[in-house]
Amino acid sequence: MIIIAGKLWVDADDREAYLTGCEAVVEQARTAAGCLDFALSPDLNDPGRINVYERWETDEDLARFRGAGPDAEQAARIRDAEVSKYRISGVEAA
Repeated sequence: MIIIAGKLWVDADDREAYLTGCEAVVEQARTAAGCLDFALSPDLNDPGRINVYERWETDEDLARFRGAGPDAEQAARIRDAEVSKYRISGVEAA
């Protein structure tokens, strides 16, 4: 299993519009083969921060969905990012 987790920063006054612009991407991800979860959410304490969480079955599923990443307009609005990829094995259901 692959987990992508981290945070993005956009201008605080642009965060709501940025997230609204991501609604179609979230929908597409959640219906993509191998997607177990996909979420972008506003941080409760930092008005410019967006929390990122994705869970994928395999690297291939992630790569097939990800393609080139955010479009140029979205990428230009990101002021900073700290996002990491984690490979998880031997996961047991709680």
